[in-house]
Amino acid sequence: MTDTTDPKDPIDRTGLRPRYWESVPLDRMSVREWEALCDGCGKCCLNKLEDDETGEVALTRVACRLFDDTTCRCGQYAIRHQFVPECISLKPHTIERHAYWLPSTCAYKLLHEGKPLYPWHPLISGTPQSVHAAGVSVQHRTVPEFEVPEDDWEDHIIEEPGA
Repeated sequence: MTDTTDPKDPIDRTGLRPRYWESVPLDRMSVREWEALCDGCGKCCLNKLEDDETGEVALTRVACRLFDDTTCRCGQYAIRHQFVPECISLKPHTIERHAYWLPSTCAYKLLHEGKPLYPWHPLISGTPQSVHAAGVSVQHRTVPEFEVPEDDWEDHIIEEPGA
């Protein structure tokens, strides 16, 4: 992904063009714009179970070992692959392949499908707390994967918050 910010576009104090997600294709966003799409819900960091026959994906409340249940962010985002090599790096060119397991409220998935962001999204609300206040995040609702054997993850299937 390259930084395609047009120098003539106004930039706000966050370094983002106003409402860029409404007009800039995913593959034309700057790295900063792409990263800002993450709403901080934490659902992508939950371990999922996929039905081999139907392809249906179920969320569990079992979170990645690097997940911070308070902030709903990865505790080692910049170096996460050193600890979790299988962690997916979502990029514009990989979203088609990974969209099926993304939460239904995910900005990346919504924009990929041509849908608008929800009013609680931090880019719209102006505060990162809005995702938690709306009940969409998994803040304080998870258990670390090292506390639950993988064979027991099925016992921890949850409905997607805010969906």
